[in-house]
Amino acid sequence: MARQIFFDTTGGPDVLYLREVALRDPAAGEAVLRVDAIGVNRADAMFREGRYFYPPNSPSGLGYEAAGVVEAVGPGVSEVAVGESVAVLPAFKLTEYGTYGDHVIVPASSLVPRPADSDPVRAAAVWMAYASAYGALAEGGPVAAGDHVLLTAATGGVGLAAIEVANRIGAVPIATTRTPAKKQRLLDAGAAHVIVTGEEDLTKRVHEITDGRGVTTAMDPVGGPGIVEVIACVATGGRLLAYGLLDPRNDPGQGLPAVPGIEVSLYTLFPVTGDPERRRKAIEFIDAGLADGAFAPVIDRTFDLADFAEAHRYMESNGQFGKIVLTVQH
Repeated sequence: MARQIFFDTTGGPDVLYLREVALRDPAAGEAVLRVDAIGVNRADAMFREGRYFYPPNSPSGLGYEAAGVVEAVGPGVSEVAVGESVAVLPAFKLTEYGTYGDHVIVPASSLVPRPADSDPVRAAAVWMAYASAYGALAEGGPVAAGDHVLLTAATGGVGLAAIEVANRIGAVPIATTRTPAKKQRLLDAGAAHVIVTGEEDLTKRVHEITDGRGVTTAMDPVGGPGIVEVIACVATGGRLLAYGLLDPRNDPGQGLPAVPGIEVSLYTLFPVTGDPERRRKAIEFIDAGLADGAFAPVIDRTFDLADFAEAHRYMESNGQFGKIVLTVQH
């Protein structure tokens, strides 16, 4: 039997529940993972709330990230072997697979080998954040050395990973935070500049930093009315990538603003992780950064698997700096 987390109706953290299920045998292309740690993401909460870009099943599991050991593989699987230590790369829909449990079934193609002695907590905190940052900033060279990059609400996992990816390619990361409490931590994490939006005029400060040019790329996870101010920070010919739309005032039917001379688009990592060749290049780039220490996921706090609702409430308090991870005791 496996312990897994589900929800039947959309809503707050209290709709989640833990139950025992009989785990089926893996089908062709699938693997059974004994889970040691689970990355918690804003996407999980939005899916649970019914605000994600596709609706959940009923009942539905959730979770894109985990680290653990392969316990079984289905027919035709050659990517991983039984006994191998792996991490899960987000490369599937939450209506088909999920990682919240002590044993789960996932596509074998979503598993990334990791050293057997590596820390599962950190391994579970890598792939959503760094694959998102890679696809936005590094894949195909959209950002050149010396370009300024604006990263709003940068204290989450993707924002912190994007700071490191920007530095690795020689760009200049400008991070934002609402209050001064996290400013020094963002500077310590590698941000070249930090703008405290609760005290400073965002557009004015960006244009001061960039000598009036604006940024080449902005990554914004919030959306809502504030996206207009972020767009005003982008140089003509630049782009704004909206990747989270966390503001509940976002209207899914309204779309994003159209601005002449600026590309404004909704961004997800799934075109990268869903394509074998693009996924391979992303893994190579991220593994290289992890190996030489340029990439180091920040863990804000861990919770036991049984405290899943508390972990979601903590995430929604917006107090985190880095990733939240559930740990699993066997």
